Amino acid sequence: MIKAQVHDKFKIFAGELAPDQSIGKLAGQVAAFAKESGVAAKSIGVSFVESANRLLITLGYRDDVPGYPIRLHSVRLGKIDPTASDFTALEKAMALASGKHQNIICHELYVTGDKEFVLVFMTHEA
Repeated sequence: MIKAQVHDKFKIFAGELAPDQSIGKLAGQVAAFAKESGVAAKSIGVSFVESANRLLITLGYRDDVPGYPIRLHSVRLGKIDPTASDFTALEKAMALASGKHQNIICHELYVTGDKEFVLVFMTHEA
């Protein structure tokens, strides 16, 4: 079934973080593109460019199979020490956050300028 996940098409979305440091309105833009284009979303990439205060989201997709509705969710997991060597507590927080969402297709993360760790899930909205 891995062939169903393989994809080679991408769409890029860019914007500012919401005041709460979430992906804000970009979440709706990504979901709207998938719905309006009828594509099958397969992956996301998220990068925060601190020097420009901009968030870039890439959506990997297929257009040769039926599409389905998706949704992006931001989950703030707290501040991190990027020089740490043990991320056990953060891994547990990620697992706890994933338990609050169904039909997770994939995840991505970004770290804000304040070292806030934000997890983004892409879910299938069945």
